[in-house]
Amino acid sequence: MLIISGNTPLALNINGEEREVIAKPSDTLLYTLRNELGLTGAKPGCENGDCGACTILVDDWPIKSCLMLTVEAIGKKITTIEGLKNAPIQKAFVENWGFQCGYCTSGFLMVCHSLSIHHPNADDYTIEEWLQSNLCRCTSYQEIGEAVKSILKQK
Repeated sequence: MLIISGNTPLALNINGEEREVIAKPSDTLLYTLRNELGLTGAKPGCENGDCGACTILVDDWPIKSCLMLTVEAIGKKITTIEGLKNAPIQKAFVENWGFQCGYCTSGFLMVCHSLSIHHPNADDYTIEEWLQSNLCRCTSYQEIGEAVKSILKQK
């Protein structure tokens, strides 16, 4: 059993690399990603799990990093937007105008990427269900949904 108290060095698998961080037991993964590792793609929004701007993938499932403690990430595969290199959903967002200001975009990209992994034949209901986990105040969810549908057709 790992006992964590005060500042403790931890090894995390981030974007396919083993990274060492110093974390307190109370540090959220969002805090550690942004402030200890300089991975600022996950955005602090509500910081209570409502908006989804901080969404990352943990073992390929979307997780709101503001709700996960850094210590809970030990032994997990963490993927941030910085690790999502040339994924089809990124191009689909551009082609379908799936963003405006961009603040929420990284969280939506992570959710949509995970959706394409776990539900490659997702129907409209499933897509809508998954998109409800994130909020956007600038653009229409229609464009985001179209981006997802465009990559699912390719699979």
